[in-house]
Amino acid sequence: MNCPACGNELTTLEVKGITVEACVGGCGGLWFDQLELRKFDSPLEGGEELLEIERDPAVEVDRTRRLECPKCSGIVMMRHYFSPLRQAEVDECPACAGFWLDPGELALIRSQYETDREREKAAEEYFDDLFDDDLDRMHDETEEKLAQARRFAHALRFICPSYYIPGKQKWGAF
Repeated sequence: MNCPACGNELTTLEVKGITVEACVGGCGGLWFDQLELRKFDSPLEGGEELLEIERDPAVEVDRTRRLECPKCSGIVMMRHYFSPLRQAEVDECPACAGFWLDPGELALIRSQYETDREREKAAEEYFDDLFDDDLDRMHDETEEKLAQARRFAHALRFICPSYYIPGKQKWGAF
């Protein structure tokens, strides 16, 4: 496989029984296959040798260019933040779910959270900030529609008494 950032041949490294590809002597980036990054994203999990990959200082990487997956030919990787803290931008392949990390990104990811519980708490807070207002509004709309349906059913209770309508509700079909 070739490096998606600089075109250098990737070197296979064995760390904690997991095979990781690194751009040794090139840009210093790292390729993680599906779910491998989760095994190294915390400082408690080891893998310190991945933090300092030998680089060629003459190699310049254009961070604005979209990268192609080194494993899946022709697939452009998605660039997104790795966590809700929005500090480390990673490139992820939509086909094979592999991750490309530029130099320093693994260290940044590892510095964000000490434990998985901290990461989960940050994610919960982030999603609460994003969706709480919308979910509250949708809940209020649903309650309003339910009240309208109950008023309508109550108005028609003499036409179709509730004991003729199947259901577990105390009254009517609503």
